[in-house]
Amino acid sequence: MMKFDLEATLIFSDSVEEAVKDIEEAIRESNETLLKKGVPESVEDGGADVRGFSVEKDTLTLNIDSDRYVRAHDALLRLKKRLNKELGPEHHVGVRELSIDGYAIELDLDRAPKDPEKITLPYVEEVSFDEKRCVLKISELGEKELKENYVDRIIERLKEKVDAQYYEGKEEMWELLWGSDEKEMAWEKDPTEEMLERDWIKRGPTKGKWFYRPEMAKVLKTIEKIAVKEVLKPLGFQEIVESMMVPFDVWIETGHMEGIPNEAYYVTEPKTRNPGEWEEIIDEIKIARDVPDEKLEDMIETPKAGICYAQCPTIYWSFRNETISDDSLPVLVYERTVPSARYESGGRHGLERVDEFHRIEPVYIGTKEQLLELKEKLIERYKHVFEEVLDIEWRMAKVEPFYLQQSGGSEKEEELDLGTVDFEAYLPYRGTREESEWLEFGNLSVFRKYTESFNIKSQSDTLLSGCTGIGLERWAMAFLGQKGLDRENWPEKFDDYFGDMPDGFELL
Repeated sequence: MMKFDLEATLIFSDSVEEAVKDIEEAIRESNETLLKKGVPESVEDGGADVRGFSVEKDTLTLNIDSDRYVRAHDALLRLKKRLNKELGPEHHVGVRELSIDGYAIELDLDRAPKDPEKITLPYVEEVSFDEKRCVLKISELGEKELKENYVDRIIERLKEKVDAQYYEGKEEMWELLWGSDEKEMAWEKDPTEEMLERDWIKRGPTKGKWFYRPEMAKVLKTIEKIAVKEVLKPLGFQEIVESMMVPFDVWIETGHMEGIPNEAYYVTEPKTRNPGEWEEIIDEIKIARDVPDEKLEDMIETPKAGICYAQCPTIYWSFRNETISDDSLPVLVYERTVPSARYESGGRHGLERVDEFHRIEPVYIGTKEQLLELKEKLIERYKHVFEEVLDIEWRMAKVEPFYLQQSGGSEKEEELDLGTVDFEAYLPYRGTREESEWLEFGNLSVFRKYTESFNIKSQSDTLLSGCTGIGLERWAMAFLGQKGLDRENWPEKFDDYFGDMPDGFELL
């Protein structure tokens, strides 16, 4: 059930008191026809109705009731257009301004909220619940917001917030697909602490950042080389290079802007390059040897972009509104130059959880058949690397994050045999295999969302897309966590890729 009760005002360019009869006739005809368009033939008395109106000078006040088939705000926009057409030629007036005086929406939810008082929404004056029934009272919406579907999004956001209360604290769906044999572990130490002890790494100047000295840099570069040569090149992936800064509109299209605003690092620009306007700040830095925060805030713009969270959004953006030839499908590309930044709460962590990390992101676009075939080939290549090159103990699981579960998208992906697969490695220093948390060190996804969001098309078929993250730090922790830092415990194939150990430095 869904009911809409709208009070609105239309202000014309001049008085319409002499046009009352024409307004009344336009409303009567609209109630019978225009405001019923979109109602199924099987539904009686559906659609929208103007229940009352009044005219005073240049102002027309309306009350519109409706159901879900023709929502009241859509009816208002239709009526505005009709009145302009009817009154313009004869009375030489048109609607100059439209405003919402009151808007109550009553709807039934799938389930009652667990904690109604915690549910608040922008543009909503009041939200009340009676079990599953909800009433929203909306204000502060103008014509622009009505045309851009703010009302529908408010309703969808309400449903998401109610559903989220049922998933708070609930773990992600996890289903084991495959597991390797148990491997003999070389040690049970924390690789991060041992690398700090040996001066392979140094904590960065800010939380969650690291400086990699030659030994660890060589490990990361070796992993990168293995991933490219053993996984990506055999499958035909081509390398691309992108910017590390992502504008908000791209993140809005991919869903990142609403999903991870609390984890993003933001980028801002100076308001001016004129050195003279920065002189006061420069003076204070030179004298106080510190940055004057408040003065700096006055000299920089509001952020309109963020630092790369994952490389795939910009790759999808690069194909926005493009039609890819059938001969070029599937598109197989990867990016490895841009570091990713994700704000982690709490104190300092080891290399398995960092604010800045390095990854290869392969992205693929193609038909369902092409990507499901590619998915199996990628899994085969990963198995080859993890089993025969790294020789680690790992497992593969089908996962479904709680936010995807509550959105209902998971069922749609399930129908197409899509979704996400995680790769997890056992870390001895965390405890037993049965009781400790395994490290998620890679994943592989196939989705429909991004080709739809960016309007990416082919000549003859619907396209899907996907990506598979290869985090160099995570791969390194999975490997070093099991094999240790001493080369005699490293498998032969990895050791061959690694080559000579760098000399490093003797720090006194």
